[in-house]
Amino acid sequence: MSRIGKKPIPLPKGVEVTIAPDNQITVKGPKGMLVQQFHHDMEVVKEDGTLTVRRPSDGKLHRSLHGLTRTLLSNMVVGVTEGWQRRLEINGVGYRAMLEGKTLVLQLGFSHSVRLDPPAHVTYIVGERKSASEPLPLTVSGIDKQVVGEQAAYIRSLRPPEPYKGKGVKYLEERIRRKAGKAGKKK
Repeated sequence: MSRIGKKPIPLPKGVEVTIAPDNQITVKGPKGMLVQQFHHDMEVVKEDGTLTVRRPSDGKLHRSLHGLTRTLLSNMVVGVTEGWQRRLEINGVGYRAMLEGKTLVLQLGFSHSVRLDPPAHVTYIVGERKSASEPLPLTVSGIDKQVVGEQAAYIRSLRPPEPYKGKGVKYLEERIRRKAGKAGKKK
C-alpha cells in the first residue's frame, strides 16, 4: 500500500465535501470552493469526518494514482481552510512592487513596468522595506496550491536572481550561490 495514499484526510469543521458519481469532487470551506476531476478508477469515501482514497488493484497505474489523489484532496482541504502562500523577495536598486487595486505593478529594471492581474482566488500582498538596502517582501496567497505556485514562479521568472550581486526576484527560503566578480589588474 502507498504510505501516503492510505492515510485518511481529516475534515475540519465548516468543510463540506461533495463526491459526484464521475469522481468530480467539490470542497467548500470558509475561504472558498474548489472543484477537481479525479481519475475514475480511484474511489474516494467520506465517512466519520474523514476522506479515504482506495484503489481497485495493485497495478502500476493505480499505485501511482493512489498517493497523488490523496495529496491533491488534502491540498484542497487545506486550501479552503487555511489557504496557501508563497513568499518572494525583490532585491535591486530601483526594483519596486506596488498594488493598484488588485493589480500588481512591478518595476524590475525594464524600460516598462510589468502589470499582473491576479487569477481567481489569488491575492498579492506587498510588504514594506525597512531600509533602502533591505529586500522588498512580496506574498502570493490563495486557496489553490497549484495556481499560487504558478503565479509565484512566473513572477520569479520575470527577473531571476543573478549570482554576482543577487539582484532580482527570489523565493524567501531560496539561497543564491554567489560568484566573485572580476579580479583586479595585477601589477
